[in-house]
Amino acid sequence: MQLRLKTKITLTTAALVLAVVSVNSTLYVRNLTRQVIRQANDRAQLASRQIFFEAQNALMAAAKEGDSPESDSAEDVRAYVQKAFDESAPLASAIDAEVGYSPLVYEISITDVNRTVLISSDRSQPGKSAVVRTDLAQLASSGFTEQIRRLYGPPRTYEVDYPFQIGRPGEQVPFGVIRVSVQTGLLRINITPALRSAALLALASVVISVFLAALVSSISFAPLQRIALQLDHISKGEFDLKPLQRGDEFDQVSTKISQIGMQLRGVREIFSNLRENIDQVLGGLDDGLLLFSADGRAVMVSPAVERFLSMPADQLLGRHAEDIFPPDHAVREAVKLHNGEFEPVASAEVVLSGIDCPARRVGVSVEVIGEGEARMGTLVKFKDLESRERIGTQLQVSERLANLSGIYAGVAHEVKNPLNSMRIWLENLKDSMPAIEGIPQQAVRILDNEIDRLDSVVKRFLDFTRPPDMHQEEAGLKEILEEVLAVEQARLDKANISVEAHLDADVPRVLVDKQLLKQTLINLLVNAIESMPGGGQLRISLRLLAEMAEIEIQDTGRGIAPEHRERIFQLFFTTRPGGSGIGLASAFRTVQLHNGSIDFESEVGRGTTFRIGLPLARRMEPATSRPRDPGAAIARSI
Repeated sequence: MQLRLKTKITLTTAALVLAVVSVNSTLYVRNLTRQVIRQANDRAQLASRQIFFEAQNALMAAAKEGDSPESDSAEDVRAYVQKAFDESAPLASAIDAEVGYSPLVYEISITDVNRTVLISSDRSQPGKSAVVRTDLAQLASSGFTEQIRRLYGPPRTYEVDYPFQIGRPGEQVPFGVIRVSVQTGLLRINITPALRSAALLALASVVISVFLAALVSSISFAPLQRIALQLDHISKGEFDLKPLQRGDEFDQVSTKISQIGMQLRGVREIFSNLRENIDQVLGGLDDGLLLFSADGRAVMVSPAVERFLSMPADQLLGRHAEDIFPPDHAVREAVKLHNGEFEPVASAEVVLSGIDCPARRVGVSVEVIGEGEARMGTLVKFKDLESRERIGTQLQVSERLANLSGIYAGVAHEVKNPLNSMRIWLENLKDSMPAIEGIPQQAVRILDNEIDRLDSVVKRFLDFTRPPDMHQEEAGLKEILEEVLAVEQARLDKANISVEAHLDADVPRVLVDKQLLKQTLINLLVNAIESMPGGGQLRISLRLLAEMAEIEIQDTGRGIAPEHRERIFQLFFTTRPGGSGIGLASAFRTVQLHNGSIDFESEVGRGTTFRIGLPLARRMEPATSRPRDPGAAIARSI
């Protein structure tokens, strides 16, 4: 979980205070522990000397009363001392007083050299062997950690020993030891209140420090919230928020942020204009452009790339080249992508196909962008070679039709005048001839019919070369196709041709001359019907392809021979006996007048497919789920 700066400062302050208090408390408890143990040791030493003094007084009192050992044997001397101690009330009172009034003394006893207890504060101990205990001085000299471990571990008893001697002055011999015992439980009772006080002090210090740190940080960081709000407004494009008026460092930062915001406003306006220009340029390109950064990440993607890679531009943006062109991709070897880096490629050709697109030849080139020896990025270009070839072919056909139209118009004009003269003189000849039927009358009729036929041919010449009167309007191609199919349904049924129509109702409207387009579609249907004299199948489809509406008419007829395909749209070219050769040429001209495109695919014996592409009446808005606007991709990459 990400913590806020104010929380971090509060916690840091609390941790520092806790550390200081912990160190101070530890030192305090350490000194207190040493002091209590030292006091216990001193008190035990003092008690041992006090009991030694009372023991000597007991022996002296026994001597004054005439008591003495029966002999110098150890048993008689021990019996004498035992009797003196048992009969000494002051000694017993001193032992009881030291144990009763000293909170640190646990037990006091006097033992002989054999560690047999002579007298003790514990009335059950006399006559028994004394327990061996650790010297209290050892606990006093150990470290603080060891002292705490022993004090708060299982109860243990330590003692202070004070030896004493008996006998005449100059002849004293060791007799026993005065043992003063101290238990760790008693020491712990004296230390625990101090530990509890230290813990409460540490807890209170931490709580107070947290409260004070939170209060101080809230007051200190209040201007930062205003600055953060100022930055939020700038990120939303609101640059008019006034800076803070405090006269301190926060004021300076706020003022500089306001200045940066004003500069960003100008940069944003410049960038907006630049992005619109780039959008227009990229949107009008048929070639696909992919710009990669130095680390191999796509930073700019033109809309046309979608047609080549079958992937939306917004999904390509930001991805690495290794992900866009995996090892099994057809473009991988062409662009020479190795270990995330491209090599320059002047020109390469690959075959690409998509889910909705047939296989097609695509040209690929790679240009490495650098400054000096430093690599700045890489530009990958895609070109549709087949489309370029089709466009080149259509341009050639258009140029030929234009040249032929000029020639035909001149020829028609030159032929028209003699035909008019021939018609006039032929009428005069009719009037001057006798009404008797014979060879002259038959010759005149034949001449009359031939002149009419030549006149009809000249009219067709003139109709084709004369620009038509266009009446364009927005129309739906689905409705136009349905009307054409309804008109030609009787002919289709008579020719035993089944029709399969796939007309997408969501295709936007187009701007066309409905009558010219209907005549073009009828010409294509008639050609398809005549190419299937024994019946067949006709498939008509309408779909949206990029920014164009595409009409596809597919038949299962004879097909077009390869040697005839380049001349198929030429005027008066026909392979059908009795054909005029005007239908396809007229269809080509009509599509061109609508700024569209027409091409075909054909296989002998299997049929022909004509495709007509017409621009939409209005530019489509980009879809929210799959944005096609290159500006969005460019804006995010910059």
